[in-house]
Parts: sequence; structure tokens; C-alpha cells
Amino acid sequence: MNERTNRYTAPLSASKPAGDRKLFWACFAAMITTAFGFIIRALIMNDLALQFGLDKTQAGEIFGVGLWPFAISIVVFSLIVDRIGYGRAMVFAFACHVISAIVTMCAPLVLADPGSSAEAIKHGRSAGYWMLYIGNFIVALGNGTVEAVVNPAVATMFSTQKAKWLNVLHAGWAGGLVLGGILTISLAPSGVIGHIFSPHAIGWQWKVALIFLPTIAYGLMMLGRRFPVNERVAAGVSYRAMLQEVGIFGALIVVSLIVAELGKDFGAPLWLEVAITAIVVLGFGSYVRTLGRPMFIFLLLIMIPLATTELGTDSWISDLMTPVMGAIGYQGGWVLVYTSFIMMMLRLFAGSIVHRISPLGLLACSAAVAGCGLIALSYSAGWYIIAAATLYGFGKSFFWPTMLGVVAEQYPEGGALTLNVTGAVGMLGVGVVGAALLGNIQDRQIYRELSANDPKILAVVEGEPKLSVFGKYNAVDESKVTALPEAQKTVVDGITNQAKKSALSTVAIFPGIMLVCYLILLAYFRTKGGYDAKVLTGHGAEDTKFTGGVTGPADM
Repeated sequence: MNERTNRYTAPLSASKPAGDRKLFWACFAAMITTAFGFIIRALIMNDLALQFGLDKTQAGEIFGVGLWPFAISIVVFSLIVDRIGYGRAMVFAFACHVISAIVTMCAPLVLADPGSSAEAIKHGRSAGYWMLYIGNFIVALGNGTVEAVVNPAVATMFSTQKAKWLNVLHAGWAGGLVLGGILTISLAPSGVIGHIFSPHAIGWQWKVALIFLPTIAYGLMMLGRRFPVNERVAAGVSYRAMLQEVGIFGALIVVSLIVAELGKDFGAPLWLEVAITAIVVLGFGSYVRTLGRPMFIFLLLIMIPLATTELGTDSWISDLMTPVMGAIGYQGGWVLVYTSFIMMMLRLFAGSIVHRISPLGLLACSAAVAGCGLIALSYSAGWYIIAAATLYGFGKSFFWPTMLGVVAEQYPEGGALTLNVTGAVGMLGVGVVGAALLGNIQDRQIYRELSANDPKILAVVEGEPKLSVFGKYNAVDESKVTALPEAQKTVVDGITNQAKKSALSTVAIFPGIMLVCYLILLAYFRTKGGYDAKVLTGHGAEDTKFTGGVTGPADM
């Protein structure tokens, strides 16, 4: 099925019709929309925590549900997108983005009035939490559908330069973080737009409404566009052969993570989760009759620490950096905007970088730099935070798209499925574990420090015991903290700030794990004569040391 070739061909951008570029920029705009939802959620979480009484772990769960349902839609649509059509899938994504914003903006309507009983307030907060949960669940479905379409579409359109163009595509994500972050911060009371309306503060609902801007833009840009036939389909690779690239072990990873999260949300017993997972995986296995590609399974497992390092940290970075940035007069959100700007620029010019160092070498270097950056952020103070943030920004820039590029180059027979399952496992990992982990680290440390040093304060602010994926835990009630006398509030704030720094230093373990994994892969490819991209029969890559693919026909 596969052949390797060193034959040089003209850049695909020169051989493809101009319509491809229009479709690419429509895909780019859709990626911007996915980032808007992410950064708006990150920047308004403190507002949501105060209004809905969320503790750190609950906030982490809201972050998480904005990520892990991505896996459901990206996997489902990867299985059927070649049959139903990419355009229909994008209509579903558009609807999800619109509906999610409406549901989230309406969440305050279920809260009890300020003078209501304690029971009514508790009930209202619970209902509000679930409104936020559902709204973020829907936006994650839309985001997953977008990536289920745009990743394989771009890999097919620019099949001789996959690593480069997937990085450029995902610069849309970084650009969305920058643009969405600037707009959201500008609506704050101290922002450019917010200052104009002061003292009438602009509510967080208006910030959520910002997602309508890129949503309408990509909706209009997609009109009249025709998507290319996926390279797997064009090369005649069967549907079953595509599934066999993932195999039983790949299905086990994805299904077990999805079922574990759904089981937690709906209170399902462990035996039921195991039974559902076994039924689905055995059914899949009876059809594919293969365990899957060993290296592909290894790459899937790497995606869990990778996504936690990038998206898990980015989910919390605004909140974690608020104390340090506040000391120099800036909002914590500017750290995320700044590191995202670095990421956007590096991804836009990824082509020249990828051609100087192999994808796996680039990933290994990125892991080392990201780990150092996270440790530096956990210890930084004052303006030194800029240097630390720069280091972290450089480290995280190439993670996600370069991993997708490696999978696309090594497993072209897997078509949309292998490419998108990789992203699905990343989102599941950070959604189920990563984002909630960072919140849980903070909750446990705050409770532990108050219990040891200030039990009287803890008795006032302690919330009810709760349950998460990490087991039972105790946390402080943020609404009770705000009601403390100033001196006691200062004590809690100091402990909280230290817990935030500890969370960053803890997450630095993950890029360390990734570095070891990438070194193992580099050693493996060295025994094979070096990293080389696979090319589907009958076509050549522009530079198979770093790129690969098949030139499939585009029905433009």
C-alpha cells in the first residue's frame, strides 16, 4: 500500500486552484471561533465563580467540559464525514456555536434572588452550574466538529506540505486567543471599551456574545465552498483499513476516557462503565481484528500530557497569573494573550522551522523549553514574568499541530480518523484529567494550609465535601471568602496565591514525560535510518524527510 520516495514535486500551493486558498481561510476562520470560546471562558471564570459560587475544582470541571466533548464529535464525524459531506458537518458546528452562546448567556436566569432562602440560593447555583456546563458542552461539540473537518481537509489540500500547513491552520487557534483575549479584556471595567461605560460595568454575557463575530464570519466564508475528496478516499483505501490503523488498543483509549467522563457526570457505577467500554471495544475489535499500530498507540498516550501542558495550563493561566500580574498593574489574561501571540507567529512561519529540524526533534525541544517555562512562571515575580512567559510561549507553540503532522505523515491510510482521534485523546485527557487536576491541586493545598495554620478561618469559609475524578475533597467557599474581614481575607488570598504557583510547578512534570517519549521515538527512527514520511501509492512528497501525503483530487 505504501511506498517511500525522494522525488521532488512542485509545491502544492502552486499546483492547486485558487479556490483552495479561499477554503483554507474559511477553515482558518473556523479555528479562530474555537479559540474564542476557549479564551472567553478562561477570562470570565472569576466572574462566573463569584456569581454561581464555584470552587476551584468546579471551575476546572467547567473548563474541562469545554474540552472533552470535543472528542465525541470529532470521533463521530471522523467516522462518517466522508459519507455525509464536510459541508453538512460544518452546518452542525455553526449551530453548536450559536446555541452554546445563548445557553451560557441565559444561565443567570435560573439563579435565586439575593433575598431568597439559603436552600433556594443553593438550588439556583446548582441549576446555574448545569446551565454553564451544558453551554460549554455544546460549544465543545461544535469545536470538535470543526476540527473533524478542517484537519483532514487541509491535510488533503496541501498533502505534500502537511506539517507546514497544519501549523499554519492552527495559527488560527492562536490568533483567536489573541483577538478574543484583547476584545474580552477591553470589555473589562479597566479596559478601553469597559472604561467608556464605567461605572456601568459590562456584564460577562457581553463577553460571551463576542463568539458570534467569528462564527458569522466563517459561516459566510463557507458558503459556496466545495471540500476536497480526502486523500484516503482518493487513494482507494477502504473504510475498514482506515479503522485498522486505530485498532483495538486505540479504540480502548478513546472509549474508556469518554465513558469515564460520562460515568462521572451521570453517577454511573464502575461496573457499568467497564461493561459499556468492553461492549463497544469488543464490537469494534470483532470488525477490525487488529490491535492497532504500536507507534500510533504510543503517540495517542503522549497526547494526554501534551494537551494538559498546553490547553490545561492555558485554561488556568489567567487565574494563576492574576496575583503576579496584578502586582505590576495588569490583568492576568495578558499572559495568555502574549504567549498566544508568540504561538501564532511561530506557527505562521512554521514551514522554514520544520525544514531545519525533524518534527520529532522539534517536539523534543519544545517539551524541554515548555517545562522550563512553567517552572519559571511558578517562581517569577514583577517584570521577570515576561521572560518566563516568553519561554513558555516558545515551548508550547508547536505541540498540537506538529503532533497532528506526525500522525498524518506516518498514517495516511488512517485518513480523517487517525488524525482526529489523536486530537480527541488530547482533548479527553485535558478535559477529564488535566484542567480539573490544576483546580484540584489548588483546592487541596488551600484547604491543607488553612487547616494547619488558620483553622478558625477555615471553619468560617469551609464548603461542603465534594466528589471529583480525583476522589472526595474539601474546598473553601469563594462567596464566604469575599465576606471575611479584610485581615482574614488577606491571609486566604496569600495561601491561594501560593497554591496557584504550586499548580504551575506541578504541571511542569508533564513536558518532562513528553521529552522522554520523544527521545525514545527519535532513537527508534534512528534505527530505521531517520524520520521519513509515508506516501500513498502513486504520488510523491515534496520533501519526505519532513512531509508526506497524497495529492487527492479536489472537487472545487
